Amino acid sequence: MNVLVWHVHGSWLTAFVQGPYTYLVPVTPDRGPDGLGRARTWQWPDSVRELPPEELRDAEIDLMVLQRPHELALAAQWTGRRPGIDVPAVYVEHNCPDGTAVDTRHPLAGRGDIPVVHVTHFNRLMWDNGRAPTEVIEHGIIDPGPLWTGDERRAAVVVNDPVRRGRTTGTDLLPRFARVAPLDVFGMRTGLLAGDPGLELCRMRDLPQGALHPAMARCRLYLHPVRWTSLGLSLLEAMFLGMPVVALDTTEVREAVPAGAGVVSNRFDVLEDAVRGFLAEPEHARRTGEAARAAAQARYGERRFLDDWERLIKEVMR
Repeated sequence: MNVLVWHVHGSWLTAFVQGPYTYLVPVTPDRGPDGLGRARTWQWPDSVRELPPEELRDAEIDLMVLQRPHELALAAQWTGRRPGIDVPAVYVEHNCPDGTAVDTRHPLAGRGDIPVVHVTHFNRLMWDNGRAPTEVIEHGIIDPGPLWTGDERRAAVVVNDPVRRGRTTGTDLLPRFARVAPLDVFGMRTGLLAGDPGLELCRMRDLPQGALHPAMARCRLYLHPVRWTSLGLSLLEAMFLGMPVVALDTTEVREAVPAGAGVVSNRFDVLEDAVRGFLAEPEHARRTGEAARAAAQARYGERRFLDDWERLIKEVMR
């Protein structure tokens, strides 16, 4: 079976393309947002094929997996087939509502022919999905292994575009936490934070994907200061690495980090004390990280993720 899917979220798609199908990924000469093609920093199987837009019109497509509102029109334009009408389709919603949580209507809320697949139960609850059928398929993580050593008395933070995303990802909180622990801030365009007051002892590290996990795992703990995004894959990856986590109690975090696997709170004093505690007690950090890894393996394993998608795809194809 051939599945058309755009390369939008590399970490999520890396797990998705481990399934049993052929995945057709659009590619354009400039490799822009609508034509990134195959990943260059993740390992993808040979079942992922790049196709330019002009070849999609003649390609056999059994299922369309959409992830952005404009892909509805783009798919029809490039393939000559309408998602949900001429070809079965699903829409993966990766994000929380951008507007008010109670009043934001989903772009597919008026359609009943394309299921909306949310990546967390929190997201499904908060979006106004209208009459669109909804499913939840939680994230699946390809296990990087228990790499944590905690040799460096630092806290790891992972965020892409921290300047642009600002309060959404808790960028404004970094100077506060930097007074408690030196931070390694990983992610794309983190260099734009250099020179910010309060971050003088922090290291901004935009690393290739293959170097990210070992570098994170050398830090004593993982800090997740995110206010309002979907459940961050970096949080789950840190847990898989065996890192103890300290996180704001927002969106789906409480579900992902059970008792004993880290500290989840919206109180600054509780969060700051937790950071200090992990820095001061490596053995406590190790035990908590082991519990975090076990919890993440039990809920966010790759096999469960692929099985959930296999079930849904069969239902949609019927």
